[in-house]
Amino acid sequence: MEGQKVKKILIHSIVFSPDAVSTAYLYNDIALGFMNRGFKVIVLTSTPHYNKVHDTLKLQPLKKYLLGLYHISDFHGIKVIHIPLKKYKSTILRIISFIYWHFLCLIIGLRIKNINYVLSPSPPLTIGLISLIIAKKNKAKFIYNIQEIYPDILIKNNILKSKILIYFLKKIELFIYKYACAVTTIDQSFYNKIIDRFEDKRKVKIIPNFVDIDLFKPITDKVCLPYPFINDINKSKLLYAGNIGLYQDWEPLIFAANELKNSNIEFWIIGDGSKKNYLQKIINDNNLSNIKLFPYQKRELMPLIYSSADIHFILINELMDQDGFPSKVYSIMATSKPLIVVTKENSPIYNFLNKLDCSILICKNKNIEFLNSILYLVKNKSMQKKFGENGLLYIKNNFSKTKIVNEYVTFISSI
Repeated sequence: MEGQKVKKILIHSIVFSPDAVSTAYLYNDIALGFMNRGFKVIVLTSTPHYNKVHDTLKLQPLKKYLLGLYHISDFHGIKVIHIPLKKYKSTILRIISFIYWHFLCLIIGLRIKNINYVLSPSPPLTIGLISLIIAKKNKAKFIYNIQEIYPDILIKNNILKSKILIYFLKKIELFIYKYACAVTTIDQSFYNKIIDRFEDKRKVKIIPNFVDIDLFKPITDKVCLPYPFINDINKSKLLYAGNIGLYQDWEPLIFAANELKNSNIEFWIIGDGSKKNYLQKIINDNNLSNIKLFPYQKRELMPLIYSSADIHFILINELMDQDGFPSKVYSIMATSKPLIVVTKENSPIYNFLNKLDCSILICKNKNIEFLNSILYLVKNKSMQKKFGENGLLYIKNNFSKTKIVNEYVTFISSI
């Protein structure tokens, strides 16, 4: 941007560093990408609430302002404004905290001057309204990034039942689509689902998510995992790392773990979420000592953990299948590991993986087929290697961080 006025972009996201979760990592890299291309970047987000990692919080401390009304931190030279948001057990308190976060984001966002662009990822859907108002006040371009399709995902899972609330959320969705300068989505299946909701279809563009292939890469050296992980080389390890929530279907896991109680196969689950206590109770009730449940880990440790597993698995709730795409798929492929996925035909993840020969996709008889797929891959090391190599090559060629972040910057600069 030499010789030009420096452009200013506001990234408005419900999660950002030092919160240690996939969307935060994604937008950390996008923010740095814009800064490295000469943009002035400012981030408006929440206080860490989704996944707090002590070491990360120490590296990026938050400083209170106005008695904690908001906080400010520094992310590699980028100013980050944090509005308090908490995960209360009480539904009423969660709703109040959510509304408070939106209100404060609007008040503080309107005080940020000379913005040229506002970029916001969904969920939540309502973040688009706040971002749109901030953009209009600054006469800035608003770009809405759809990571999950809302309110569809809430309706399908029977979380949202009120016809009045559904009506208003759908109106909000269409309002955002109408007045956003551009809308990006991460997958062709998402594009196909939402495109007819737009009056001007030209504003919709597919920009996929990505993986940092300098961080997530095959690790072949024998490195011991830290406590509490026990790296027993005599056992085959299957790994799921991520949110333990409504998006997942844990029935095939419980079935397979029961059948494999006396085998040398064990399952590692790393993460947190609304269904973690439910999953822990089932593990305890069924004495499934072959399922190991761990909290979220530091991002820097994850490539080693990914590489230490023999096989990765993702089990998707069929009600949620069409409205989300687990970006962890890219990280798994980048570490050259095979994957077993329970999904529906023509879901976003099915359409992505079906042509790549790097995974086993299960669409019917999920319990028994998940078990059979585990036994097949555990016995076939050559197939594990083939799947891993195929996935790694495809990721390197198509979904590297450098390639996709440059696509974001180039596209938004052109608006």
